[in-house]
Amino acid sequence: MNYANLLDKLQKLPTEKQAEVLDFVEFLAARHGAVGLNEVDAWSEQDFAQFSMHHAMQGLEDEVYDYTEQDLKEHWS
Repeated sequence: MNYANLLDKLQKLPTEKQAEVLDFVEFLAARHGAVGLNEVDAWSEQDFAQFSMHHAMQGLEDEVYDYTEQDLKEHWS
């Protein structure tokens, strides 16, 4: 894949997905740029966990939930 093809695909993505790609590229650059390609464990487990959670939860703050108590399968007393 060449850069023009990559850019074309990137531009067709929604804005939030483009931001996700940029975040991932920055992650790769930070991981490999600062310590070199052979040092896989450059990030601590805590750093990676925070990075993973940030990306897993990205966009969820705008979600609208229409769940009511009747939607629950179990009721706790």
